[in-house]
Amino acid sequence: MIAFDFAQLRLIGLQQAIAGAATQLNVSSPAAQLLRVSAVHRDSIGVHDGILEQPSRILPRLLHELQAQDTILAVGDWVAAEQDPQGTLWIREYLSPVTQIARRGNDGRRQVLASNVDTALLVMGLDGDFNPRRLERYLSIVLAARVMPVVVLSKADMADDVPGKLAQLKHRLPSHVPLFAIDTRHAYDVAILEPWLGAGQTLVLLGSSGAGKSSLTNTLCAAQQATNGVRHGDGRGRHTTTARSLHLCSSGACIIDTPGLRSWRADADAETLAATFDDIAALASTCQFRDCQHASEPGCQVRGAVDADRLRNYHKLLRDARRIDETPLERIAARAKWKTILKAGLERGKDKRR
Repeated sequence: MIAFDFAQLRLIGLQQAIAGAATQLNVSSPAAQLLRVSAVHRDSIGVHDGILEQPSRILPRLLHELQAQDTILAVGDWVAAEQDPQGTLWIREYLSPVTQIARRGNDGRRQVLASNVDTALLVMGLDGDFNPRRLERYLSIVLAARVMPVVVLSKADMADDVPGKLAQLKHRLPSHVPLFAIDTRHAYDVAILEPWLGAGQTLVLLGSSGAGKSSLTNTLCAAQQATNGVRHGDGRGRHTTTARSLHLCSSGACIIDTPGLRSWRADADAETLAATFDDIAALASTCQFRDCQHASEPGCQVRGAVDADRLRNYHKLLRDARRIDETPLERIAARAKWKTILKAGLERGKDKRR
C-alpha cells in the first residue's frame, strides 16, 4: 500500500477513482510516492507531486510490461516511484488510466496522446485553420475515448464572418457539444471556460499548429510558453509546442498542452465511431433497410437530413477504422477485388470504343 497526500495531489488532477486504485498497488516500500507524469522525454520522464516537477526513469521490468500491453507512459498517467541511494527516481508501478486519448499512425501503431483526461478543448482558428471536417474527426475520437469535448474557436478578434462560421458548425455538430468563439489571449474571454476548470479537473488541448493552444494555456495557467504566428503564405501555423506537457492552473485544474495535429486515425472500431455521430445513428434507425449505407438506397432517411459533407466525413472515418482492423490477408483480398473491378471497367471502356 502506498501513502499519499490527497489534497496535495488534487492540485494535479487526482480523483477518487485513481486514489482508490493507488491504495491497491503492490508497493511495500514506505519511501514510494504517488506521482503524475507531466512530460515524456527521450531519456527521462517528468513527474509531479503537486508541488514540484522532477525527472525520473522507468524500471526495465515495467517498460517490458507496458510494451507487452502495446502501450507506453503518457502525460497524465499516474505512477508509483521510489528514489534509489544514488538519488535517481525510478518508476516502479503504473496505474491503468480511467480515460485515454490515442490515435493510430499510418502503420497502424497506437500513439497515446494523453491519459486520465476529463475534458478535451478542441481548439480551431477562425482564420485559415477553419476546417469543419477536421474538427468532426477530432470530436469523434474524443467522444470514442469517453472524454467531454468543448469546441474553442480562437482568433475571434481577427477573423471574417464569425457569426456565419459559428452557424455552420452549429448546423453540423451535435447540439450537446459546447461551442465558443473567443480571443485566447484575454482572461475576460477565456473566463467562459470556468465550468470545466474546477479543482481536480484535467483538460487536454487538441488542434492543429497555430490554432492558439499555447496562447490559451498561457492565459488559463500563466504558463508563459512561447507562441508563434502563422505562415504568411498559406495561413498555416508553425509548431510552437513540440512535446506534450502538463500545466497547473490557479483554479486547481491542470491542462495538458499538445503539439499540433492535422490528421488523425481513430483508435476505435467502426461501431464505436459510428455511435459518436449520434444524429446519423438516430436517423439510420428509421431507414427502410437495416443495413442501409446512406449512399443510393431507397427509403434512406439520412441523406436528405444530414449535411452532405458531414456524411462524406462520416463514411471516411468508418473506412479508416475498418482498414486498421483488417488483417494482412484481408488487405490483400481487398486490393485484389479493386484490381478486378478496375480491370473490368477498363475492358468495358475498350469495348465501347471498338
